[in-house]
Amino acid sequence: MPKKRKSGGRSGGKRGRATMKHCHACGALIPADKAKKYTIYSSPVDYRLAKELQSEGAHIPRQKKIAYYCVSCAIHRGRTNIRQKDQRKSN
Repeated sequence: MPKKRKSGGRSGGKRGRATMKHCHACGALIPADKAKKYTIYSSPVDYRLAKELQSEGAHIPRQKKIAYYCVSCAIHRGRTNIRQKDQRKSN
């Protein structure tokens, strides 16, 4: 059977076994180099209030939250898109 991707859908290289991560949506255990990483920034301050404070020169702290998704959940939730073969090979 032909191989679809040279990397096998992973980005690990020659590192050996990858650490496992839980999918943010379904909870499945997936290798970290195969998981789709999605970064969300959230602020404890309401965005309208934050806009006013930033115009006055105040610094508004943001929290960085990283969510890992398995391939099927990432596609279902629109975090990644299915690309054509020639577009896959370009990146």
